[in-house]
Amino acid sequence: MDLKDASRMVLMEAAPHADLLNVAQAVHDDFSAGREVPSVAVTGMLAEASRKGVLLRLKQRHGDAAVNDMVTVLAREADRRRG
Repeated sequence: MDLKDASRMVLMEAAPHADLLNVAQAVHDDFSAGREVPSVAVTGMLAEASRKGVLLRLKQRHGDAAVNDMVTVLAREADRRRG
């Protein structure tokens, strides 16, 4: 899974949450355009997705393995940006 796919997963479930939708759209657009995304944006998106129950809905729809892969890809990128 690449960064575009991982951020798209969050984006597709974010519609009911305007704040998460805005962040997820910006993160996905930047990854899609090949731009660097600050680690704070990636970790903020993941934290908000968790708070809003989006990660749980993703697990129900796609399964544990797919969501674990998505989180791992995004968390590694955030960590890489911090270092």
